[in-house]
Order: sequence, then C-alpha cells, then structure tokens
Amino acid sequence: MSTPEPARPRGEGEASVQGIQDVAQELGITLRTLRFYENEGLIDPQRVGNRRIYSRREVARIQLILRGKRLGFSIREIKEFLDLYDADPEHQEQMERLAARVRERLVDLRKQRDALDLTIAELTTIERDALAYLQRTARTG
Repeated sequence: MSTPEPARPRGEGEASVQGIQDVAQELGITLRTLRFYENEGLIDPQRVGNRRIYSRREVARIQLILRGKRLGFSIREIKEFLDLYDADPEHQEQMERLAARVRERLVDLRKQRDALDLTIAELTTIERDALAYLQRTARTG
C-alpha cells in the first residue's frame, strides 16, 4: 500500500514546500513573525490540516517583506506593493509606486544622515574641548 502524496500548494505543481519551522529557520525569523505576516494578509500559506505549508512563492514573498522592512518600509507599504504585484501582471503600476516610495525614502534617509552628521560634528567638538580641558588641568594641577 502506498502512502498518499502530500497536498500541493495552489498553483505550484511540483514546487517544493516547507513547513513553518523550516521557513522560519531558513529565513532567521520567528514563528510569530510568520503568523503576523499571515494575519496582516502579506502571505497566504496553504494549510494541510492545522499545518501551514509554504511554497517557493510564499518564501519569496517573505524574503521581499523582509527586504522591505530592512529598507524601512512599513507593513502597509509592503502590503500595497505585494497587492499591486498580484493585481498587475505587467507590474507597471507596482514599479511606478515603488520608484516613488523609494525616492521618498531616500529623501528621508538623506535628511537623517545630515542630522547625524551635524550631531557627530557637535559631539566631536565637545569631546575635543573636554580632552583639551583635561590636558590643561593635568599640567597645572
């Protein structure tokens, strides 16, 4: 008697599938993170019984989510990009919005960098003045 084949993910044919623990370990994230992404509608793993099964497509989506987070995009923005990707087979609208959001993010990051440069310069001056004071008082004391 042969064992039944595991259920295949939607639209994946012979694509490999992984359980939630394997995906979490592979991507270096927690099970809670995966469940959060599912609750937010960012991913939709297939279920076999009470187990979540992740296709290559879902793992790729998770990698895109993680990249978006690393680049400073909000969950809402990431969801918008993913939804556009699914809705627009030519990906034209997605790319236009992505380019606009990236430009906005670059402006924000450059402002933050300028503020950090100013803070670093101020702290460097304070440190230099403090060290000079200590050297003067050490010679006279």
